[in-house]
Amino acid sequence: QVQLVESGGDSVQSGGSRRLSCAASGFAFEWHDMSWYRQAPGKERELVARINTGGRKSYAEFVKGRFTVSRDNLRMTVDLEMTTLNPEDTAVYYCYSTVYDSDLWGKGTLVIVSS
Repeated sequence: QVQLVESGGDSVQSGGSRRLSCAASGFAFEWHDMSWYRQAPGKERELVARINTGGRKSYAEFVKGRFTVSRDNLRMTVDLEMTTLNPEDTAVYYCYSTVYDSDLWGKGTLVIVSS
C-alpha cells in the first residue's frame, strides 16, 4: 500500500524539542523528494522543510536554525527534529511526496506547544 504515516506528535512546553517521523511504504522511497508541511488552526497549510533524493535540505524561514530534516533510505523514513519550539509552532504536521505523479499526504501528527 502506498502511504505515509507520521508519528511523534505530542504536547510540549515552549522552548522544548520534539522529533517527528514519517514512515513510507509502497513506493521507491530513495527516488523521491520528501517534505514536511504544517497546518495551524485557522491557517493554510505551509511548507516547513524539504529533503531531496540527494540529501539536499531546504527550510522555511520561520524554522531555520531550529528544525532539522533527515532521511533514512534503508528504513524508508524521513524525520523532523524540532527544537526551541514556541506556541506558533502548534500545528498538525504532515509528510508529503509526489508519487506516481500524484500528491501523497500522510494523515498528520499534532504538535501542541504551550507557553
